Amino acid sequence: MSEALSSSATSISDPKFVHLRVHSDFSMMDGLAKVKAILARASEQSIPAIALTDQMNLCGLVKFYEGAHGKGIKPIIGVDVWVKRADDEPLFRLTLLAKNNDGYKNITTLISKAYLRGSLLGKVAIDKEWLVEHKEGVIILSGATAGDVAYALSKHNKKLLAEVTDFYTTHFHDHFYIELTRTGRANEAMYVEQALDLAEQLELPVVATNETVFLDASDFEAHEVRVCINQKRTIDDKNRPKDYSAEQYLKTEEQMLELFADVPSALQNSVEIAKRCNVTVQLGTYFLPECPTDGMTEGDFLVKLSEEGLEERLEFLFPDEAERAEKRVEYDERLDIELKVINQMGFPGYFLIVAEFIQWSKDNNIPVGPGRGSGAGSLVAYALKITDLDPLEFALLFERFLNPERVSMPDFDIDFCMDRRDEVIDHVAELYGRDAVSQIITFGTLAAKAVIQSVGRVLGQPFGFFDRISKLVPGDPGITLEKAFKAEPQLEQLYNQDEEVRELIDMARKLEGVTRGAGKHAGGVVIAPTKITDFAPLYCDDDGNNPVTQFDKNDVETAGLVKFDFLGLRTLTILQWAIDMANSRIDDPAKHVDITSIDMADPASFRMLMNSETTAVFQLESSGMKSLIKKLQPDTFEDIIALVALFRPGPLDSGMVDNFIERKHGREEVAYPDHDYQHDCLKEILEPTYGIILYQEQVMQIAQEMAGYSLGGADLLRRAMGKKKPEEMEKQRSSFAEGSKNNNIDPELAMKIFDLVEKFAGYGFNKSHSAAYALVSYQTLWMKCHYPSEFMAAVMSADMDNTDKIVTLVDECDRMKLTIEPPDVNSGSYKFTVNDEGHVVYGIGAIKGVGEGPVEAILEAREEGGRFTDLFDFCARVDVKRINKRVMEKLVLAGALDQLGPEPHTQENRAIIMASLEDAMKAATQHAKNADLGQSDLFGLFDTEHEEVQPQFKTATLWPDATWLQGEKDTLGLFLTGHPINAYRKELRHYTKIKLSEVEPTRRDQMVTVCGLIIDMRVLVNKKGNQWALVTLDDKSGRLDFRLFPEQFEQFKDLLQSGEIIVVSGQVSFDNYSDGNTMTGRDVMSLTMAREKFVRNIKLDVAGESQATSVMNSLKRILLPYKDGTTPIRIGYQNELASAELELGTAWRVTPDEQLFVDVMEHLAIEPKLEF
Repeated sequence: MSEALSSSATSISDPKFVHLRVHSDFSMMDGLAKVKAILARASEQSIPAIALTDQMNLCGLVKFYEGAHGKGIKPIIGVDVWVKRADDEPLFRLTLLAKNNDGYKNITTLISKAYLRGSLLGKVAIDKEWLVEHKEGVIILSGATAGDVAYALSKHNKKLLAEVTDFYTTHFHDHFYIELTRTGRANEAMYVEQALDLAEQLELPVVATNETVFLDASDFEAHEVRVCINQKRTIDDKNRPKDYSAEQYLKTEEQMLELFADVPSALQNSVEIAKRCNVTVQLGTYFLPECPTDGMTEGDFLVKLSEEGLEERLEFLFPDEAERAEKRVEYDERLDIELKVINQMGFPGYFLIVAEFIQWSKDNNIPVGPGRGSGAGSLVAYALKITDLDPLEFALLFERFLNPERVSMPDFDIDFCMDRRDEVIDHVAELYGRDAVSQIITFGTLAAKAVIQSVGRVLGQPFGFFDRISKLVPGDPGITLEKAFKAEPQLEQLYNQDEEVRELIDMARKLEGVTRGAGKHAGGVVIAPTKITDFAPLYCDDDGNNPVTQFDKNDVETAGLVKFDFLGLRTLTILQWAIDMANSRIDDPAKHVDITSIDMADPASFRMLMNSETTAVFQLESSGMKSLIKKLQPDTFEDIIALVALFRPGPLDSGMVDNFIERKHGREEVAYPDHDYQHDCLKEILEPTYGIILYQEQVMQIAQEMAGYSLGGADLLRRAMGKKKPEEMEKQRSSFAEGSKNNNIDPELAMKIFDLVEKFAGYGFNKSHSAAYALVSYQTLWMKCHYPSEFMAAVMSADMDNTDKIVTLVDECDRMKLTIEPPDVNSGSYKFTVNDEGHVVYGIGAIKGVGEGPVEAILEAREEGGRFTDLFDFCARVDVKRINKRVMEKLVLAGALDQLGPEPHTQENRAIIMASLEDAMKAATQHAKNADLGQSDLFGLFDTEHEEVQPQFKTATLWPDATWLQGEKDTLGLFLTGHPINAYRKELRHYTKIKLSEVEPTRRDQMVTVCGLIIDMRVLVNKKGNQWALVTLDDKSGRLDFRLFPEQFEQFKDLLQSGEIIVVSGQVSFDNYSDGNTMTGRDVMSLTMAREKFVRNIKLDVAGESQATSVMNSLKRILLPYKDGTTPIRIGYQNELASAELELGTAWRVTPDEQLFVDVMEHLAIEPKLEF
């Protein structure tokens, strides 16, 4: 589909002026309009040619070039560059236009070279000398008031002026124009006057431009805000540079003729330049890099490798030779069909490249995933070990991946382990040449939330004000202001009521979607057959590192470069860590875990799945997914594939999921696909999904089976159904009817089935993708089932920084009856590990404030001298320069030094370790100093002394539970070896039935009650100046944020003390922003208030006379501070002769405060019991 469009294609029908300097929003520092909008306006004005000259980049080139040709406009390719001349002079501007293909290449090289150097004076710039080397085919405009000619004129320095202009007259004869602008900016008129004199004097041509940065004069203010966002300034900052005027809009030819009526040559030259610029950019042709092929053609080499690979796969799938001979026929046929298509379409190189870097990853023990997308449908990919699923077993279709009837590049999205993906990219760069490999640019735009915040900041509005408005915008992907207004009624309300909100939103609407910066695409990598810059310019960070193509992932393909997706999947890293830990504890290498050959129908794994014990299992861990699993009860791998495909908004909302579940459990009769309209030929296709059309592949197979479509044609039908274009659907409809008729199928039935297929095609999921990811889900499930400690240790290591996640995972370990040991300097390492008893050992690196450096120092000392015997030995052996006192204290509080303290090694004894820490560190520091002075081994005296003078642990008051628990909370972010709430578990069951980890979103009219410990509270102020609060509760099973709006906050604020246990009722909703559930609190009770409401009485059991005597003497005094409450006190008395119960009088009813329970225990040695 070579689309060699020449920019000379459009004849210029005698215009009087052409715009040669126009910026789109790709300029990033300025420019407001999208390329599409600029071309639409040019088309409206019947402009025959226009240039796009964004600042220091060609990011918009492909869109501009294709779009201009589509509208019959001649595209002129150019760029505005910053240029450095002398060290003591400011950077200046020039506009470079490509006269021909050499010019386009040179401009590409110049800006790539500038980015690779890094920024100068805060901007990316070229050196003026570089222009000489890359002058071929380049036309230069002088940069108007910002150029070096203007700078020299302003200095009134003839020598400087001659120096500046000589360069252009010497090197750019007939290719240099003095640029004139009349946009009403400072010093412009004087410059134009001087420039015209100079041009006459030196016989240089002049050209008029309008340095266009927006479309309409009314866009000026929005453009100023856009510039301020980039400059990080406010609009009313008196010191901000005023570089733009309201005149810099896309003026009509008439307006420009009027503006430069006195300089006709400036207008005429703009047309002459437009005629001179003729560039042909070749688009739509793919250029693959050469592959090492042992001297064979790429096609033959692919056939050889695929056949060898299939042989290996078949031996694994069918070890029995007779069975293999029988089964191989369909495999051989499918392989033959695929290879013919691949070679015929010219893509063997693509498969070979992907196979090479995947094999390299496997050889270097870098986990590689099954790849998302439709690649799993290819048997060639399976034979080459690009994918790991047998496509024939799961009815995955090659044509869904590579359709011979629709020429487009194949596209494998490969998942690599997060940590080591860069190694693979580096290997590819090494193999194909660093100049030939690059990553791909992505553009950051001002999306709905960000645009409100950025505009609010520039308009100088208070942070709280615009932050509150931006938080009303839902966090859904792809949300726009328009959608936000529909989804959140408060926005519309505020907009209509408040003038400031209206000002903010109106401006935000103008700037929404504007490109504000560039980054790196997560995993896109392009490999060129020559240098990348032969196809696309490069863009780098400020230091000239991390080069990316200036064309985005779509444009880079249009330009002919082949894109490979190297995606990072954290689950692969987790699996690898878990497998490594498991194998390190298995002595016999023959019994090592090989995740690629596990039993795909393991009963224990499916039992765990059907019980929905899927916390931390890839794709299956959300509360919504767990409830779907409970209903569906998946008991085969095919069911897991379906599960992944069903758990999406489309199927969930359409009733498809309920039908699937009912049919699976035999509560609804299975039909293919519908009770009223079904046909036998569809049974085999729809059997795995109980007659439900769930996958795109099934849509294709139905078209093939019923209407005789080729699979390629069926893929086109599937795409048409997805796009829902009426005229296209009409065509497909008649083809389907015709084809069905030829197959002797009643056309009326065929049309009914076609309608059903069309309905479900919109929800259909790519089965290859679903199957590939279901495999990873199953592998994580299998590891969790068979190696639970190793799996959970790996999962927690991956989430070490996310305390909320760790809380949930620790609770899951408790549920799984796994033992978690606190961090321990004698057995732990940086990450979570598993010890010889199979217990999970907390990662020392997960202690807050202990970085990698100190952990390395501990591990080195342990490696060198074995286990540490006590605190003093520990301090003497670790490098005290790398572990300061603050880090030591964190280790004590987290329990990492428990085993080095005095016997017994309990949490209370942390007090003794903390008290002895200073002495231990002083002794260690002295020891280190002596060693530095070379005295450590003077006649061997110090060693003998060390043995005689054993340092002693200090005596100290043991810590109460509250102190050591708080220490764990501060250093680990959670209560690990206990929890303040544990003492109240029995009681709290009477106030709520659910743990925080089990909370799910409620309906608006439904309330739920939870209990928890307050671990965090933020008081915020709304725009009206009223306070509201965001409070975090913890109950060891998980955490929950709840908010109290001003009215409730005012009512309950006295109860909200950190460290208190409270009971809260309210509605729960899912919060996209925090990616978790949030409660809106309606009612809050302290523990005391809950007891008053729910406790029938407090019972004191008195046994024997001596206890009875102390009760008679002290009870009145103990109860006095709490009397006049509402809770009755009952006393149960028992001696050898009898037992009795009596209730104290109404006057002695008490307030069931926590302190009362402490006093009764302390003075009477009786544990009060709550009776409900």
